Amino acid sequence: MAAPAGEHTGPSAVEYTVVIPTVMRTSLDELLRSIDGADGPAPEEIIVVVDGPYPGEPGYTPQCAPLTLARSGGRGPAAARNIGWRKAATPWVVFLDDDVRVTGGWCSALHSDLAEAGAAGAAGTQARIVVPRPAGRKPTDAERGTIGLETARWITADMAYRTDVLAAVDGFDEAFPRAYREDADVGLRISRTHRIIAGRRRTVHPVQPAGPLASVRAQRGNRDDAVMRRKHGRHWRAAIGEGPGLMHRHLAAVVLGGAGLLTASSRTPRAAAAAGAGWLAITAWFAAQRMALGPPSIREWTRMAVTSALIPPAAVAHRLAGEYGARTRGPDRRRNRVSAVLFDRDDTLIVDVPYLGDPDGVRPASGVYEALAALRADSVLLGVVSNQSGVGRGMITRAQAEAVNRRVDELLGPFDTWQICYHRPDSECGCRKPRPGLVRQAARELGVPVDSCVMIGDILDDVRAAEAAGARGILVPTPRTRPVEARQVATADLARSLVDAAAQAMRRPRAAQPGVA
Repeated sequence: MAAPAGEHTGPSAVEYTVVIPTVMRTSLDELLRSIDGADGPAPEEIIVVVDGPYPGEPGYTPQCAPLTLARSGGRGPAAARNIGWRKAATPWVVFLDDDVRVTGGWCSALHSDLAEAGAAGAAGTQARIVVPRPAGRKPTDAERGTIGLETARWITADMAYRTDVLAAVDGFDEAFPRAYREDADVGLRISRTHRIIAGRRRTVHPVQPAGPLASVRAQRGNRDDAVMRRKHGRHWRAAIGEGPGLMHRHLAAVVLGGAGLLTASSRTPRAAAAAGAGWLAITAWFAAQRMALGPPSIREWTRMAVTSALIPPAAVAHRLAGEYGARTRGPDRRRNRVSAVLFDRDDTLIVDVPYLGDPDGVRPASGVYEALAALRADSVLLGVVSNQSGVGRGMITRAQAEAVNRRVDELLGPFDTWQICYHRPDSECGCRKPRPGLVRQAARELGVPVDSCVMIGDILDDVRAAEAAGARGILVPTPRTRPVEARQVATADLARSLVDAAAQAMRRPRAAQPGVA
């Protein structure tokens, strides 16, 4: 069994956090059990980041380390990993996929790998991925795809990085929306200035069930290949240890197939026959290559024949879409991406009642449901940042204030973070708005850069707190907002309503001031 977290002793002790992005597959519980059963020093924390609208928590709670649950709003595995490592408080972060299982000596072997990497000045260490083979037959096409992970470089099925190096390269690029190439991209960026070494630990990656057209759906990865080319140049495949792809053959098949259809419709049979023969030759070669690697079954051969005809047009279409997107939007959307929107509570989310201590007095503000629905549809994280000096003044108790907050969460939530200052206005705390403490703490808890946050409120202090933290503030004036406050806010940061403020937040017309999360 893994030694409990915090019991690392000796000069070679290395602290690490495990980060697992997940779509709540049943394999997550198996992974958590395997970590619990592994011998050696346990992680300080296990952070599970749920990437999507999946309710509930893991069915298994590990005993070896605290389990923290976070959410990334369905923004993809790159965003989920960024949230995870930014929450970590250890020098090393170990990324695991939710469909792997660690072996019995994993914690001990990992600890040795991290110590060796630290002594060598390396920035990362990669596990050996082991994919179980089928007994008594060749692997199918889907199984070969998973087996290919054994030789892939820097894959996050089990990959450890130093936290400070991840911060230096700004983590994973969220321009990669799928679990494909985002790990190779960050590894390539890190490897340009640091060493990444092979570790001795072993992690098992079982083959997951796949439908008959899984290889066709997988061609969406060609969009990410376009981003890699845009970021790292023509020779990016060689840089990550891959051989040349098949795009040139796919393109030839599409051109010949299209030419055959066009010439057939224009009544030029010889040209149509020549183009059709060329398409058939390329498709037959492609299918034969795939059939030779798999089991000799009619079912598998039929699947290879059908998908070999469908893969080239799918691959070319996705590649063209990726090239267009990379050129028009740029390779890294994080610079303009809003990760989280934070709200003041009173007179923004709910109608203001001074020193409200009764949950029955909570009344949603005008437009709040529409604004929150639009933001949730855009997969942003949501938080509440509020001054509640009534507690510090003795007007209400903290328990009463928290009961009101729970009622707000029931009516409008769930919100991903609540940050409340209960101090008196004359206190010297660093959290009360317009000071930046609450906004910075919200960003830390959400695991996002503070300059990707937007704060929406009804008074100038809300905007000033955001700006002091390095975020952007938007003012939604109400009849209780002083006119002088509205005059001190830039026109681009004024909104007519809460719905308008939500739309402005996602357009992000003005760059935020630099700050530190």
